Amino acid sequence: MNLEKLEKTVVSEYDIISNIKGLAIDMIHKAGSGHPGIVLGAAPILYTLFTRHLNISTNDPKWVNRDRFVMSAGHGSALLYATLFMAGHSLSIEDLKNFRRAGYRTPGHPEYGVTPGVDVSTGPLGQGIGTAVGMALGGKILEARYPVQPDHRFDRNTKVFDHYVYVLCGDGDLMEGISYEAASFAGTHALDHLIVLYDSNQISLDGETTHTFTEDVRERFRALGWYTDYVKNGESIAEIDKAIREAKKANQPALIEIRTVIGRGSLLEGTNVVHGKPLDREDIAQLKHSLGLSDVPFQYSDFLKQEMIKRVTDHSRKRYDEWAREYQELRAIDRYNIDFLFDHHPEVDLTKWHYEYPPDYKEELRKINADVMNLIPQLLPNFIGGSADLASSTKTYLKDGGDLSKNDYTGTNIWYGVREHAMGAIMNGLSLMKFKTFGSTFLSFADYVKPAMRMSALMGLDPTYIFTHDSVSIGSDGPTHQPVEQMAMIRAIPDMYLFRPADLNEVIGTWNYILKTHDHPNTIVLSKQEVPMLPVDPQQVLRGGYIVKPEAKQLHGIIIATGTEVHTALQLAKELKETEGLDLRIISMPCMELFLEQPAAYREQLLPKGVRTFVLEAGSSFGWHQFVYHQEYLLTIDMFGVSGTKDEALRHVHFQYDTLLERIKQKLK
Repeated sequence: MNLEKLEKTVVSEYDIISNIKGLAIDMIHKAGSGHPGIVLGAAPILYTLFTRHLNISTNDPKWVNRDRFVMSAGHGSALLYATLFMAGHSLSIEDLKNFRRAGYRTPGHPEYGVTPGVDVSTGPLGQGIGTAVGMALGGKILEARYPVQPDHRFDRNTKVFDHYVYVLCGDGDLMEGISYEAASFAGTHALDHLIVLYDSNQISLDGETTHTFTEDVRERFRALGWYTDYVKNGESIAEIDKAIREAKKANQPALIEIRTVIGRGSLLEGTNVVHGKPLDREDIAQLKHSLGLSDVPFQYSDFLKQEMIKRVTDHSRKRYDEWAREYQELRAIDRYNIDFLFDHHPEVDLTKWHYEYPPDYKEELRKINADVMNLIPQLLPNFIGGSADLASSTKTYLKDGGDLSKNDYTGTNIWYGVREHAMGAIMNGLSLMKFKTFGSTFLSFADYVKPAMRMSALMGLDPTYIFTHDSVSIGSDGPTHQPVEQMAMIRAIPDMYLFRPADLNEVIGTWNYILKTHDHPNTIVLSKQEVPMLPVDPQQVLRGGYIVKPEAKQLHGIIIATGTEVHTALQLAKELKETEGLDLRIISMPCMELFLEQPAAYREQLLPKGVRTFVLEAGSSFGWHQFVYHQEYLLTIDMFGVSGTKDEALRHVHFQYDTLLERIKQKLK
C-alpha cells in the first residue's frame, strides 16, 4: 500500500480492512494465542457494520440510545479490538500490543466494563446471542414506555428509543442450545431491532461442519418467526450493506447468513487449523504482502484510521446530536424521568412499608415472597421479570403489571416459556439495559440457568434469580425435582449472593438488600412449606447471620440454620431444653456471603470458638465445613432423594425430625 499515492477523496475501503486484519494478526502472533480465522474471514462484516450502520458516539460511549454490538463469537476479540481501535475508541496501540495480557484493555474474550465499545462480556458460545435478545427486548420496552407525544414539537419524526442490537455469531453459537431458545423467544416477541450477522464459514474447531451441523439454518430461523437473508460473497461491502438495510425494513428479528472463508488469504485458508492457531512468520509475511501491508508488526496508516473514524462518526453524529437535544426537551416532562438508565436509583426501604399481619400469621414462603414482590413496582419503574412457564408455582407474577407481548411491550410480566437457559441470558441483557429484573423457576432446574448466572456475576450485573421448591420434602415428584446440590453450586459462584429467608421479615430484609444493591447478582431460594413469623428485625438480614434465639444461661451448643430449617432448629432447641436440659443458641443465616463479610469480632461473637456448632440445611454439606469442627456436625443432605410422601422422602435422606434430634443429643451429651 503506497500511502503517498492515496487519493484523499477516493480511499479504498479494502485498504482500511487490510489494516484491521494486519493489526489483529499481529496481536495474535505476539500473544502466542488467539483466533486468526475469524479475523481474516469476517473483517469486512465488522467494517461494513461500523462505518455504515452502527450508531455510536466514541465521545459518549455510554449514550443510552446507541446501537449495541455483541461479539457473540467472542473468540474473535482480536478482530473486534482492531476494529474499535481504527474506529476511534480509546484503545491505544499498546493495548493492541498487549493482547491477552493482564492490565490492558484487550482481554482474550470481550469483557464488559474493561474495553470501551464492548457492550457485553462474551465467552461461552451462545451466551452472547442470548444476551443480545435481552438487550433487544429492553430496547422495545423503552420504546413502548416512553413514546413521543403526538403534539410534541420535533425537528424530525423520531422515537426517544429506537436503537438496534447487532450480533456477530458463528456456527458454534448456533449449535449451542441456548441460541435456539433465545431465537424462539425473539421470534415470538417480534424483536425487530435485532439483527444477527451469521459468519457462515462451515468450519468449526475440529473440522468441517458437515460432521456436526447440516441443517438449513435460515429455514430454521424462518420457522421461528425471523426474517432471513443470504450474502453469497462475504468480501462484498456492498452486498453486506444492502442486506443490513433490507433487514431494517422487516418487522421481525433478522438473521443474515454471510458466506465467508475462514482464514482468507492465509496458507491455511479454509481449514479448521486456522480457527485457533496463530499464523507462523512465513504465513504472516505472505499474507501482509498480498494485503499491501508492511511486514513491520503493528504498523498502520494513521490517515486510514482517521478516514475510518470519519466514516463511523459521519453517519452517527447527526443522530446523536438530534437525540441529545430532543431528550433534554423530553426530560422536562415528568413521565420521561428515566434516571435508572444513568444509574441514578431512588431510595427504597421496604422495612418502612406498613405491613398488617395477625400474630398467628402462617404462609408458604413462596406466597410471602409474592406479597413483598408486588409492592416493588410501586417503588421502582424499572422492575420487571418473569418465569420459565412456572409463575403459577413460583408465585412471581406481578398482579397489576400486565403481560409483555409483541402486541404490548409495556407489561411487567415476561412469559419466558420453558426456556431456562435463555431466560438467564435474557435477564443479563435486560440488566445491561438497566432494568432491575428477575426470573424464576424450580431450584432443581438451576443447572439450566447456571451459565448465565456465572456471566451475571462476571459482569457485575444485578439480576435476581428466584428458585422455589427448595428441598426433598417435595416428595412425590422424586429425585429429579428434589434439589440437593444446587445451593452449593450457586454459592460457589464468585460475587453471587444466595438468600434463603426463613419468614416474612427475612423476605422483606432480603428484598430490601437486593433493591439497594446494583453491582452483583442475587439468588433467592424459597420453600413451598408454610412458616410462621419470627419476632425478628428485617434489617438483621444485612448481617447475613444473626441470633434468632439466644441461650438462656449456659451455652451448650449452636445450630446454624437457613430457610424453613430455622423453624425446625427452634423446635429442636425447645425439646432438647425441656427433655435434656441442653441450652442451645439458634442462628439464622439467610445469606452466608453477607455473614462472611462481617467483621471478625461479630462473627466470633455469634460463633465463639470451642462451642459445638451444628449446621442444619436441607441441601449439600459442601461449603458448610468452615463453621463446624467435624463432618458429623453437618445436619445436611448428601444423597439423592426418592419418590414418595414427604415423610418417606425425609426418612430416605435421614432428615426426619427424630433423626436430627437424636444426632444433636448424642453429640452434645
